[in-house]
Amino acid sequence: MSLELAQPTIPEKFEAIIQTEDKLQIKDFLNHQNISDVAMLVDEFPDYESQIIANMSVHRAASVFKILDLSMQKRIIRDLPPNTIASLLNELPADDRTDFLEELPSNAVRELIKLLDPEERKITLSLLGYPENSIGRLMTPDYVYVYPDNTIEEVFATIRKYGKDSETINVIYVINKKGELLDDIRIRDFILNPPDKKVAELMDNRVVSLKADEDQETAGEVFKMNNRVALPVVSNSNKLLGIVTIDDMLWVAEEEFSEDMQKIGGTAALEEPYIEMPIFRLFKKRIIWLIILFFGELVTITAMQQFQDEIAKVVILATFIPLIISSGGNSGSQASTLIIQAMALGEVTIADWWRIMRREIFSGFLLGFTLCLIGIAVITVWHLLAPATFGEHYLRIAFTVGFSLTGIVLWGSLMGSMLPLILKRLGADPAASSTPFVATLVDVTGLLIYFSFAYFFLSGTLL
Repeated sequence: MSLELAQPTIPEKFEAIIQTEDKLQIKDFLNHQNISDVAMLVDEFPDYESQIIANMSVHRAASVFKILDLSMQKRIIRDLPPNTIASLLNELPADDRTDFLEELPSNAVRELIKLLDPEERKITLSLLGYPENSIGRLMTPDYVYVYPDNTIEEVFATIRKYGKDSETINVIYVINKKGELLDDIRIRDFILNPPDKKVAELMDNRVVSLKADEDQETAGEVFKMNNRVALPVVSNSNKLLGIVTIDDMLWVAEEEFSEDMQKIGGTAALEEPYIEMPIFRLFKKRIIWLIILFFGELVTITAMQQFQDEIAKVVILATFIPLIISSGGNSGSQASTLIIQAMALGEVTIADWWRIMRREIFSGFLLGFTLCLIGIAVITVWHLLAPATFGEHYLRIAFTVGFSLTGIVLWGSLMGSMLPLILKRLGADPAASSTPFVATLVDVTGLLIYFSFAYFFLSGTLL
């Protein structure tokens, strides 16, 4: 019986090769690995991250560099010699290079831009001139374009000449002599037609494009609705400026999702990975919301002070305060999260506010009434097991708690669903109506609702 020896893993192979200090052997090994595997090596061997990038062909090094975390990219750039940095930055796609540069201090950007070739410098400065989070920041000028009077044979000659530098050749763009976008044609349409056919004969003039100054979230919606891998970006005068590809949109979607999750949790968005962010900067991101919520809870205390006499007369009322206000906060958080997600996916807009309100009134009432029945049942059973707890007026207390739950859950649902829409209407980020923010607002109003029902059901008996 023979035993098979386990094959060494990629990290084990790399560790053995790096010890040889043979640059040719290291370069040959790295250039024969998958890009994702090399990125994994950069992550696992931080002491060698700059060496890994420096010992690869510049094209593959750029492919690895653009998928690394920002913190790794900064460290690598800091440790590489200027000539290697120049080669790497010039090889990076314009959109990825712009994404990296806009995260750096202005003095560092100035120094790095000096290393670019004149043409790449011009493109980068152009992209950096667009507003932050605009589609212009995402676009790349690397695409293939043709003219209506070209034949398909000429189109393929153009693709062979310029296609290797293009971000994608799945779609070929048709422009006129003024540079205006006329159409976009899929590569398969060229393949399935005879070589002497004109481009104009394939055009249907149903091109979908993006404006350079539009928000990046707009691009995500257009991609989703049109099922495209790339979309052209045009100026206000319809001049073709560049293209945006689906991989860029996936990065944007991931960043937007992370930001929204952080804001929903009650913090400002983090620009760096959590583990890489300095403690004091993380403190500043979190303390602002905590202070706002702290003062919000002070209002809750002020509201409770107004009902001190009632609480002193019926101490049992204080027992149910956490239950009452947390139920309202939970329902508000549910509604807020659902509406924020629906807005992010384009399922609802501000114009749908009345439909949303009607739905939340109905669903909030059903949710609250269900908790009402459960609350009344629990207090009733509790009384049967321990009659001294609530006394002879247990039903009045049960109805106070039950009806308060209905009102507060209904109110929480309305607050949670309307706040994102109001903030959006005011030009703010809907994610800012986060879970703790909604919960704090519902806490204050929840006490007013609770003690209003207490007056109604207990006045003349316990109060």
